[in-house]
Amino acid sequence: MANTRSRAVFRGTPEQKARLMEVISEVKERKGALMVALQRAQSIYGYLPIEVQKMIAEGLDIRLEEVYGVVTFYSQFTVNPKGRFKVSCCLGTACYVKGAGDILNRITEELGVSSGECTEDGLFSLDACRCIGACGLAPVMTVNDDVYGRLTAADVPGILQKYKDQN
Repeated sequence: MANTRSRAVFRGTPEQKARLMEVISEVKERKGALMVALQRAQSIYGYLPIEVQKMIAEGLDIRLEEVYGVVTFYSQFTVNPKGRFKVSCCLGTACYVKGAGDILNRITEELGVSSGECTEDGLFSLDACRCIGACGLAPVMTVNDDVYGRLTAADVPGILQKYKDQN
C-alpha cells in the first residue's frame, strides 16, 4: 500500500501565508504565542506541515525543533492533511469486540490509505479513534458528522460510494 504521507505536497496559497503572517505579528509578543499561532495556523491550513512550522518558527524567532516538539506532543495538532470527507473508525472496546478491526481493514482497502493518511485526491482521510460514544451502535464509523452503526465490512463500500458520488 502506498504511503501518501510522503507524497503529500504542500499547496499553501499566498492568501493563507498572508493570514498566517498577520497571526504571527499579532501574537508574537504574547505569552503562549506558539500555541496560539499553531492553533490559528491549523485553522488556516487544516494541518501543520513542516513548511508552516518553519514559517511559525521564523516568525516567532524560535527553533524549528521547539515548534515540531509542541506540534507532535499535543493530539489537537496534525501534520497530515485531512480530506474533504474525514472518515473515522471507532476501535473502542465495544466496537472492537464486534468487529471494528474488520471495518477498519475494509476502509483501508477501499481507500488505499492507512489510519492517519489522506487519499492523493484529497477526498478522504482516515483515522482510527478510541471511542465516539455510540457504543450501543457498535461497530461504528463516522464520515464528517454522519454516524454509521451496526456495521459489517460489506457495508463500507456503499457508504464510501455515497461520498464519492458527491464529488
